[in-house]
Amino acid sequence: MNEHQFFNYLVYTWFGLAGSTFLLLFFIKAPYGRYTRSGWGPLIGRRLGWIIMEAPSFLFLGLFFILGNRHTQLLPIIFLCLWEIHYFHRTFIFPFQLRGKGKKIALLTVVMAVIFNLGNAYINGRWLFYLGPEYSSKWFYNPRFIIGILMFIAGFVICKQSDHILQNLRKPQDSGYKIPQGRMFRLISCPNYFGEIFQWCGWAVATWSLAGLTFAVWTAANLLPRAWSHHKWYKNEFPDYPADRKAIIPFIF
Repeated sequence: MNEHQFFNYLVYTWFGLAGSTFLLLFFIKAPYGRYTRSGWGPLIGRRLGWIIMEAPSFLFLGLFFILGNRHTQLLPIIFLCLWEIHYFHRTFIFPFQLRGKGKKIALLTVVMAVIFNLGNAYINGRWLFYLGPEYSSKWFYNPRFIIGILMFIAGFVICKQSDHILQNLRKPQDSGYKIPQGRMFRLISCPNYFGEIFQWCGWAVATWSLAGLTFAVWTAANLLPRAWSHHKWYKNEFPDYPADRKAIIPFIF
């Protein structure tokens, strides 16, 4: 089996695993954040866990760029920069913005995230920088590239704005949860998740590849059920929770 064959098998397996994960997460809440609980093995510090989870995406896409054959082509460099900006923030900035000292995350969650991020970086990195067709300069003017990049940027901004609201919801001495307000929180319970899904859908459109689509599908498979769980939790926790607020898709879901 050559690498192209292996890659194709992996991509279709990746889609199948995403579908299974999507269904499973409606019944089992992934044990991190407010759903961290005993019975999932050892726990480690949440900040360290986030760094370990996200670092493979940051490091390995760069490695696959180095191992590829498109070092001087502008479009692959643009895709590399977009990915690395996201994951630099996710790995080295976001964990230090998390509130709540002493909070833990299940080691099993960290290990599973590392495995996913390695596979995801391989699928996207090898396709963009070696296995996939090369992007010509005409792709700069293609509506798919322009729309995809705008979606990526918009999703990134929505996600970071929403994270900022959540991080500043409580003062350092406060405990417990509060109802987030403002911006897209007026419409949905989890605009940070909406932003991330929208961002990677933009990536799929801009790259116009099955590799990019796997990431968008996986992001939705992971975050749609979690957003639904958050939404139900908010409604149970706060009797005055806004009745017209949806979980993750404005006016719909």
